[in-house]
Amino acid sequence: MKAAYERVDFGASCSVRVYHRRLPRIPFEWHHHPEYELTLTMNSRGKRFIGDSVAVYGDDDLVLVPPNLPHTWASNRSIDAAAPQVAIVIWFDGAWVRRLADVCPEYNGLCNLLRRAACGLAFENGAGTRLRGELERLLSADPRERLKAVLDVLDWLAQTPGAPLASPGAFDAHTGAPSGYQPDQLNRVLALIDTQFAHPLRLATLAKASGLSERSLTRHFTQHLGESVGRYIARVRIGHACRLLTGTGLPVSVIATRSGFANVANFNRQFKTAKALTPAAYRQQFTGTRQAEDETVPPLTERSPSLSTGRRAARRGR
Repeated sequence: MKAAYERVDFGASCSVRVYHRRLPRIPFEWHHHPEYELTLTMNSRGKRFIGDSVAVYGDDDLVLVPPNLPHTWASNRSIDAAAPQVAIVIWFDGAWVRRLADVCPEYNGLCNLLRRAACGLAFENGAGTRLRGELERLLSADPRERLKAVLDVLDWLAQTPGAPLASPGAFDAHTGAPSGYQPDQLNRVLALIDTQFAHPLRLATLAKASGLSERSLTRHFTQHLGESVGRYIARVRIGHACRLLTGTGLPVSVIATRSGFANVANFNRQFKTAKALTPAAYRQQFTGTRQAEDETVPPLTERSPSLSTGRRAARRGR
């Protein structure tokens, strides 16, 4: 399923965009955009789709989505049925954050936050509740007050634990790859994994390609990616399998082979460990939600509630 493109309009005099969204239910709207997006979801329960990550979310869900990673939330009920569901969405440009850190070393931690969020980041319980305390400032009519509030929020989130969401290969082929800096030696290994993940990959082979020892390569992975080489390869393979499961009708056995797994039993075991679902259940969960939403939500290739503002602005700009 191709993700719709959303055009985020910051306005002529603003560095960030804050959007206060209130609606009876959050619809399934699979989309992407080149900005980072920090979203706090309140009074809502449902499923959160970030790349190939599908998870149940609840009240005060706080997630940072990187540029060009397809995503959506889809609610199934409100916590308080008498009140609307709310999403506080903050969009900002990664290049702007990096320039700010270059001239203001006090904000160096923000660059690390962007690196951590390269595949999406779900913050620990309590972070969303804390963000509620900043809503008055974030929703201020004064753009300078909003900017100061966003910087304060990003600054404390840089020190807040969070769990990565999507696999490294979850980005749409037309929208680029995860952002963030890695040394050239590590980039060579990542490129090799991205093209050869369907074949056996040994640490010795990867180390030779990088020009590093196996020990140094392992240390680089831990330092820059926060996980082992084996774990990274497994996530790439699982991510590729997720795309085939949701985007094709190929049999699970074929998907296992094309994703680099020696046999279906091993694939099923590793997939269930990673996603807490069998491959067949994952496919049904994703497509089942999409079909249910199609009955009430316009197709993503047409104007939908969350994308209508950007598309009207785009037409005015032509």
